[in-house]
Amino acid sequence: MLNVLARARITRVTGPIGAALVRTGLTPDAMTLIGTTGVVLSSIFLVVPGHVLAGGIAITLFALTDMLDGAMARARGWSSRWGAFLDSTCDRLADASIFAAAAYWLFTEGRDSAGIAALLCLITGVLVSYAKARAEGLGLTANVGIAERTERLVLVGFGGVLEVLGVPGGIEWVLWLLTALAAFTVGQRVRAVWNQTRDDRVRPARPLDTGPVPPPPAEPPAEPTGGPTAEAGREQG
Repeated sequence: MLNVLARARITRVTGPIGAALVRTGLTPDAMTLIGTTGVVLSSIFLVVPGHVLAGGIAITLFALTDMLDGAMARARGWSSRWGAFLDSTCDRLADASIFAAAAYWLFTEGRDSAGIAALLCLITGVLVSYAKARAEGLGLTANVGIAERTERLVLVGFGGVLEVLGVPGGIEWVLWLLTALAAFTVGQRVRAVWNQTRDDRVRPARPLDTGPVPPPPAEPPAEPTGGPTAEAGREQG
């Protein structure tokens, strides 16, 4: 949702930065790998006692690079399918690192409810991304939802701020809210695909695959003119 509402404003900020980075010789793929590596390594701080704030700040800064690789591709004037695949795969790795580390930290602190919420955030986040990717693989679109990746990262950052400020149960409520919003987004994408495949439920879009067609049965050989029947007639005569 934020990607749609604030895309123009974000582009005005990231566009010049992306162009400047391209002039240095850095590629969008390299920026993707730098950002993902930074997020994964920063997640380690979440499992080290007393370094939650440092980990949260580092994760936020490296997560912002996710907007720069696209800006760099636009500044360069072209993009590739490999770049899109790499970016999507690295996003999943970064998200998994964040929520897995958060779950570990919360469980070790004895905050089981918040830890469970972090694991559910991880699961629903994967489902949100998979629903979109699977739809696109079928030639459909599912780019809808109130809790896409940008919204999820913003909410996680907000939960971290509440934790630093000492708000009781703040991060737990944020994680449960994020789980609910992500699950709702999955439902939105399922509904979008359902609506686009309405005709398929009336008639198949393509013939059903019922396996190889068996060959027709072989015809019996033709009876020769002077066969047993004729010979029997001659014998009877």
